[in-house]
Amino acid sequence: MRRNLVVVLFALVCASSASAQGQSRFAGWTTAVIAGDWRAGDQPIQAFDNALRDLSAGFVAAGLPAETLVSRSLRPDVPNPVSVKSAVNDIAAAMERGQAGCLLYFTSHGSPEGIVLGPDTTLTPAMAAVLVRRWCGARPTVVVLSACFSGVFTNALQAPNRMVLTAARRDRTSFGCGANETYPWFDGCVIETLPQASDFLNLASLTKACVARREAEAGVERPSEPQVFVGSEMQLRLPLLRFRRAAS
Repeated sequence: MRRNLVVVLFALVCASSASAQGQSRFAGWTTAVIAGDWRAGDQPIQAFDNALRDLSAGFVAAGLPAETLVSRSLRPDVPNPVSVKSAVNDIAAAMERGQAGCLLYFTSHGSPEGIVLGPDTTLTPAMAAVLVRRWCGARPTVVVLSACFSGVFTNALQAPNRMVLTAARRDRTSFGCGANETYPWFDGCVIETLPQASDFLNLASLTKACVARREAEAGVERPSEPQVFVGSEMQLRLPLLRFRRAAS
């Protein structure tokens, strides 16, 4: 009888595992991707909006739910521009619908004071800490900041339930934000490596290697050195949050 019970339980576990293979580990997560700037000097560029579009598609392909994805460009030179306030409210509303976890991705120009967020706002580390706490609370949270000097956000955003990935050290620029670029280099590396990455930890490692390679090929003398922080809770959780792979 005992042996029969073990066989039944094993069969149930195997059936459950098989049925879940095509399902995402990110059910109930909310994703927000924000393009904060649209300029190189005084000239409009498409690099940030291109990244916004293809990062959003890439994360959905990896298993992040499309129904709780908020993808917003804050450029004002378009019909019906999105304000910072509207974007913040849209993200908050999406977070109410998907409360299992948070992915927040910002791509923009940056400075030692923070990153550009629309025409007249600088998102500072203190402001970001308030927003992330309000939006995500104690949920498992991944925050990616793609901008020059984005390492200034790391200390303010550290928490046991968070992973923070920045495109550069706090005292370094990142690259690829010009008029002739398809994406900022960091964003391009995320987009390039996401289909091969197994999870967010692997994605960070592959992205860092891609950025280093591209900067070396370009002869960059002061590399950006992307930074990664992983909280104690996320060290155990992230390897279980595996990205969905397209069926071969």
